[in-house]
Amino acid sequence: MQLVSVKIQKPDATNFILGQTHFIKSVEDIHEALVTAIPGIKFGLAFCEASGKRLVRWSGTDAAMIELAQKNAAAISAGHSFVVFLGDGFYPLNVLNMLKMVPEVCRIFCATANPTEVILAETEQGRGILGVVDGFPTKGVEDDAEIKRRHGFLRQIGYKL
Repeated sequence: MQLVSVKIQKPDATNFILGQTHFIKSVEDIHEALVTAIPGIKFGLAFCEASGKRLVRWSGTDAAMIELAQKNAAAISAGHSFVVFLGDGFYPLNVLNMLKMVPEVCRIFCATANPTEVILAETEQGRGILGVVDGFPTKGVEDDAEIKRRHGFLRQIGYKL
């Protein structure tokens, strides 16, 4: 067995979600969950098929996000994994619960805009996702000024009253 690290390739501010599912029907069901959660959402979805033809299956509403999803899914190439890239102005926070409720979705590994590396185990059979490196190491503990800044930011963007 070998450990492999695959860096997610994307523009800096682009959010994405990486997960695992268990059935080819996931492509349609994840698509439906996303457009139901936010009408007009811009996204690209790619799914790594683990049996049969073993293709990267895909869907979406935005050509650039679809291309990112296809490229990254092919690089990860881990059975039954999926990746969703969200267009500008769309955030995982608004779709995660809908994705988690899709019957085929087994797990969400991450939802972030941070630089991310996917850690894979590669065997003679194939690849499996062990986890992710999301962002950078912590530098310290917030103080009162940072707490105030965090509270203000959440209110400024409308997530708290």
